[in-house]
Amino acid sequence: MTFPVTVVETPPLKVSGLRFYENSNNGLRTIGEVWSNDQDKDLKRIIKVPEKFDDAKAWEKLDSSKNRLVEVRAIVSSKPRNTTIGRKTPDLFEVKIDGGTVEDRLEFGKKILGKDVKVSEVFKEGGEVDVISITKGKGIQGPVRRWGIKKLKHKSRKTVRGVGSIGPWHPHYVMYSVPSAGQMGFAQRTEYNKQILKLGENGADVTPKGGFLRYGPVKSDYTIIRGTIPGPARRLVALRYPARGLPTGEAPKLEQLDLSSKQGV
Repeated sequence: MTFPVTVVETPPLKVSGLRFYENSNNGLRTIGEVWSNDQDKDLKRIIKVPEKFDDAKAWEKLDSSKNRLVEVRAIVSSKPRNTTIGRKTPDLFEVKIDGGTVEDRLEFGKKILGKDVKVSEVFKEGGEVDVISITKGKGIQGPVRRWGIKKLKHKSRKTVRGVGSIGPWHPHYVMYSVPSAGQMGFAQRTEYNKQILKLGENGADVTPKGGFLRYGPVKSDYTIIRGTIPGPARRLVALRYPARGLPTGEAPKLEQLDLSSKQGV
């Protein structure tokens, strides 16, 4: 049995800092943060990183409000230089530390602060993930392509590639459900319960001759996911634990990977 797979380059993430939250009437509110003194030089491209962070003072401030602590999040940064996408500026985002009590999460955060976290330390082969990304942008499109409506008769008045009626006289407005032209694609989408077939560290094992089309060779760690994922090549992809928790069955054994060239090399 053969089926398509997607190879995602997943270099390690650097835990640049920790952020702490408490409950308030308006939701979660920050009560402090701690930054590592061992930062990548590229992090200065997106935020102002202190040359020497006073972590002792930050931990002392947290101890005074420890009884209000409800959530611990890791501030992680990507490493685009380890890939072949040609970028230098990293992406910075928060990842919630879950499992156990708040004290356990805090201790775990202290252990990983300033260190690299590999994808193999979080996920395992045969497991499932949700894939979050921004889909391909297709620009401004008409209602026929954007919504799949039927074209009108060739003798139709004014237009053929449009809707027959945009609504009644009353109410005096066009409802949101009426198909209309507009931006198509370039929207955040989530694919649920995608199966991880393989996790590896040597990108040469999965790189076809001549490299991947519109991407190039895989240089760092990689993840092979069954099926397709949203977005074009070289776009940031987020993997998380499945939110729906519906197993798709036992993972098939990966016997062979077709590495034939897509570029005629």
